[in-house]
Amino acid sequence: MKDNKYLGIEFGSTRIKAVTLNSHHLPVESGDHSWESALLDGIWTYDLEDAKQGFIDALSKIKDRDGIVGAGISGMMHGYLAFDSDWNLLVPFRTWQNTVTEEAADRLTEALDYNTPQRWSSAHLFSAVLNKEEHLSRLCHVTTISGYFHYLLTGENCIGIGEAGGMFPLNEEGTDFHPEKMEIFRSMIKAEGYDIDPRKVFPKILKAGECAGRLTEEGSRLIGGLLKPGIPFAPPEGDAATGMVATCAISPGTGNVSAGTSVFAMVVLDKPLSRVYREIDIISTPEGRPVAMVHCNNCTADSNKWIGIFKEAAVLFGADVHHTDIFSRLYRLSLEGDPDCGGVTVCNYIAGEHSVGVNSGIPLVARRQDSSFNLANLMRAILYSTLVTLSLGIKTLKEEKVTINSLTGHGGLFKTPGVGQRYLAAAVNTPVTCMATAGEGGPYGMALLAAYMIDKRDTSSLDEYLTKCVFKDVSRSVVSPTPEDTAGFEKYTEEFLKLLEAEKLASKIM
Repeated sequence: MKDNKYLGIEFGSTRIKAVTLNSHHLPVESGDHSWESALLDGIWTYDLEDAKQGFIDALSKIKDRDGIVGAGISGMMHGYLAFDSDWNLLVPFRTWQNTVTEEAADRLTEALDYNTPQRWSSAHLFSAVLNKEEHLSRLCHVTTISGYFHYLLTGENCIGIGEAGGMFPLNEEGTDFHPEKMEIFRSMIKAEGYDIDPRKVFPKILKAGECAGRLTEEGSRLIGGLLKPGIPFAPPEGDAATGMVATCAISPGTGNVSAGTSVFAMVVLDKPLSRVYREIDIISTPEGRPVAMVHCNNCTADSNKWIGIFKEAAVLFGADVHHTDIFSRLYRLSLEGDPDCGGVTVCNYIAGEHSVGVNSGIPLVARRQDSSFNLANLMRAILYSTLVTLSLGIKTLKEEKVTINSLTGHGGLFKTPGVGQRYLAAAVNTPVTCMATAGEGGPYGMALLAAYMIDKRDTSSLDEYLTKCVFKDVSRSVVSPTPEDTAGFEKYTEEFLKLLEAEKLASKIM
């Protein structure tokens, strides 16, 4: 008898990934497909046909697909995918990377008394309204990339509650969009001359554990028959929600940091914040608990480019260096750098960062005349830059007296043991845990949600299921911040904030 397996798919920023788990919740196989966003007419976007082919490529690398009894799709949160009544795409996919909705986001934040970031779907929709975009006359559906592919495979237009929290504010119960705020939003749209009901345009919301449809015959054909029709699918989720699941951080006081192309920290709240903060989103766990999210557009995209340059140099001198090996060697070398990076400062902004007032990114490297400019310090500065903006938001949460009992790191930054984990501990001045599955991230978390849908056992909640059935015996490592690292990161942060003045000027003139 074959072991039951659960499939998680994620449309990430740099890779489309597929992971299968066995009945013990351990990864069995994985496959991926590399892709990247393109800047088209000033908008960061991905081609949806590339997404379909990437999905097929990643899934085809999982050789044993028999026994898959549950599946789910995760993806980049936020953004704007707009369709007509026949699900024809009206404008190119506008991703979370875009910082072009400032006026819309500011007006929504003020009117709703609720922070609306520029990347949220509601901000993109209202920005299109303010810009009087032609496609609005045919608009029938707005969703996210996970919601879209879920629809293609199952015929169900729905999203998980965690994903929904990246579209529009949720109600106090964490069960649906906030009705009063939704009515305010509708009236704002109507005042601009459009009869669009956002509640009808946005997808239906489901919670973790509910079945969100089954793979249809048409959906199976779309992916080349790689999966058999009839497989039940969990509600599609965003990468923030699947990150919480992958790190067992969905109860009050727990938190996690997902570090890939973007970086974000989620802390499950034990009390409401005292006021609205523009740098802090309030989203939701897959079960509807409120979560404070500090989201930064820029994390490893710039550091990956740097490591690509170092690999080119190695190849130039005849070295045969594996991609993974050069990452781990350079990451470990950074530990030999000075705690404050020796006077070397890097701004890793490829995209803009709204929380610090930068609307478009220009990566910069600066060093003082008396800096200790060597490879170790440069690499340490490059890696510090992935976390420094995040640390500013975490500082705000601590000033709010938000309980943070634990932070768990996951994603590409933590694949090299003891490096990203150590720097995050210094950045937030809090012990950081990494599990054996730290590098798995979103597709792993999505597969766990599929497992929960099928195999709740006698647990009363997703939190209990993860604690008792999934992570009870998982090996963990904990790194606590050292005084030297913490002081060094604080000094680096001071230099980084000075460099931001040059960054803001550069983004205007280049």
